[in-house]
Amino acid sequence: MRKVAQDAGLSVEVDSAGTGAWHIGEAPDPRAISTAARQGVAIGHYQARQIEDADYTRFTHILALDHDNLSTVKARAPLENKAAISLLLDHVPGREGQAVADPYYGAESGFAETWDDVFAAARSLLAELQ
Repeated sequence: MRKVAQDAGLSVEVDSAGTGAWHIGEAPDPRAISTAARQGVAIGHYQARQIEDADYTRFTHILALDHDNLSTVKARAPLENKAAISLLLDHVPGREGQAVADPYYGAESGFAETWDDVFAAARSLLAELQ
């Protein structure tokens, strides 16, 4: 999303957080770093964090990649939630209700497929926000 916004000349605040605490403080998966690098995006310096209550008022949108995470994000939403919560692919015409495939347990090629889905959603979401 940062790249799509930057390419469009827009300034947006973007962050990523998990619903679980398994990887807090860790860098992205090396296969994700490699896939992003092939697209000209450096992500190796990022560290995993868990979603927190402040995210629900800090951001206008919270996007989940699959249905389990969507349920968790909605269940954790504090009463003062201001963010629109949805699946990421809900913002891609014809992909509404679909989850982004999780490439973690597969081959590196799955990360390219996930990149394509996330990039398409970022472009669609940016168009919506404009």
